[in-house]
Amino acid sequence: MAEQIRWMSTKEAAERLGVTLRSLYRFIDEGSLVAYKFGRVIRLKHDDVDGFIESCRVPPGSLEHLYPELKGSGPGNRGAAADRLAGD
Repeated sequence: MAEQIRWMSTKEAAERLGVTLRSLYRFIDEGSLVAYKFGRVIRLKHDDVDGFIESCRVPPGSLEHLYPELKGSGPGNRGAAADRLAGD
């Protein structure tokens, strides 16, 4: 027996993703997220939403450009906060 499709409304999908409806519609329009239109109603498959979530995973080490290196930091000069975190 075929597995039954679990459909989500756009509101449910947006809530699951933690985004606004406007952002959800943009993901759909850009082709990042698959959606289906039945008459005037747009629905998304639960599995497609979960797949989209996984495709947006941020790989470790890819965000270094978002935080600047602190002044005076460098090898052997991490600063007091870094020393506390490292347990030195």
